[in-house]
Amino acid sequence: MTDARDERRPAGELEAAVMAALWAAGAPLTAGRVQAELGSGLARTTVATILTRLHEKGVVARERQGRGYAYFPVQDAPGLTARRMHTELDRDDDRETVLARFVAQLSPGDEQHLRRLLEGGE
Repeated sequence: MTDARDERRPAGELEAAVMAALWAAGAPLTAGRVQAELGSGLARTTVATILTRLHEKGVVARERQGRGYAYFPVQDAPGLTARRMHTELDRDDDRETVLARFVAQLSPGDEQHLRRLLEGGE
């Protein structure tokens, strides 16, 4: 039985679930296989639409498999998060203020880690 709440989840939540399935698989998956991996009762067409959107965003790549495609992630989870952070930063004209506020809201540990990264040490 399909839970009606699954059908109304925000696109970002569905995209995250699809990406998690792709990362866990470690190999390209078709929409049908992603649907089976999710086990959430989503229609295959819904999963195919999500995969197409992710492909259009450049988050996943695809290869021909039979009459359809098999999809695989272009980046790992941290890489995707970094990409989203850059996208958000690019949306604002006042980068300096955005960066200053971002740093001001970091925990002391995260701030120290960022300083080490910026100074060239890991």
